[in-house]
Amino acid sequence: MENPIENFWSLKLAAVKDALEKNNFDVHVVADADAAKALVLDEIIAELKPQSISWGGSMTHAQTGIYDALKNRDDVDLLDTYDKSLDQKAIYERRRQALLCDLFITGTNAVTEDGMLVNLDMIGNRVGAITFGPRHVIILVGRNKIVADMDAAIARIKDFVAPANTMRLDMKTPCVKTGACHDCSSPQRICNTWTITEKSFPKGRVKVVLIDADLGL
Repeated sequence: MENPIENFWSLKLAAVKDALEKNNFDVHVVADADAAKALVLDEIIAELKPQSISWGGSMTHAQTGIYDALKNRDDVDLLDTYDKSLDQKAIYERRRQALLCDLFITGTNAVTEDGMLVNLDMIGNRVGAITFGPRHVIILVGRNKIVADMDAAIARIKDFVAPANTMRLDMKTPCVKTGACHDCSSPQRICNTWTITEKSFPKGRVKVVLIDADLGL
């Protein structure tokens, strides 16, 4: 067989798409980060016509170029929670306001093969928005986020995603030094709120973009 790796991921993504759709998610599969950007900007946003857009912490969101493209638009109200010119109090307030936007864009820590999203948050604005508030949510998912089941999702998040994120954010937690979770009580602990999104409610509110590339953590 030619291109076995490409064939493997084509089959895997198709199966996960089917599982997510059975759980009432609106699902798209794209080839790479550029295709994800084009889909979100030229199709999904063009169709939804949101008046306000915001986002939660997501490396995948930044890597696709969607953030850079959106922050330069003046036809929508953008609640930029990445704006480094703001102090922490202002950023926190903007995160609160983002919970009522028309469209919220973020990633996920893991997606199971039976079509569930699993996330662990520090503040809760990201998982809060996925659960309720924004009229529509776009979840950008690199293929590296796909796991077999719930146990694998939890293990991936605790053993890799959380320690790697604390390093990325320069947090002062034990896992930064060891690379392993200590179930710590650090003031900068980022592992505070778990969510499992079994189904999208209402149907189609959460739109998942599966990307045939390794993106994010």
